Amino acid sequence: MLLFSASSCKNTLTRPATDKSWTPIDSIPLENPQNSLGYKSFQLDYGFRPLFPFGYGLSYTSFTYSDLSLSSASMTNEGSIEVKALVKNTGGMDADEVVQFYVRDRVGSITRPIKELKGFERIHLKTGEQKEVVFTLTAKDLEFFNGKNDVIEPGDFDVWIGPNSEEGLHGDFKIL
Repeated sequence: MLLFSASSCKNTLTRPATDKSWTPIDSIPLENPQNSLGYKSFQLDYGFRPLFPFGYGLSYTSFTYSDLSLSSASMTNEGSIEVKALVKNTGGMDADEVVQFYVRDRVGSITRPIKELKGFERIHLKTGEQKEVVFTLTAKDLEFFNGKNDVIEPGDFDVWIGPNSEEGLHGDFKIL
């Protein structure tokens, strides 16, 4: 069943759409109504999530990710952590894979992105071959502008290594 944003039937427009603003497409009037300001416009949305996550790509083979490890469970605001994972070509063809590394600051003094791409590496794997991919994350990589100056705030952080922004292996650490 196709859906459309019910907010398009109102004078206000909610973008992006949410679960609460969805109505079956059958609810769209057959004729475009006119009001004192002219005709209303109706937009059709195909959901409020992207069809493909950032970094998504197609391949002629398949890959598995395993054995995520962090060199430490914490670091200082001048330290670094190595994040490693194994990537294996489990398909029937030799191919390239772009391994992506994401980080999230769970709580910050200002709103932080849900996930930030901090690195990526293109690797070539033959059928059945596996390779360890290593990303080094420094505290400087976690620095952000808080409106006054650049800061590195202590707290809990998440990391992911995977094929795109929605999939992958998860780990966490703290900045002390």
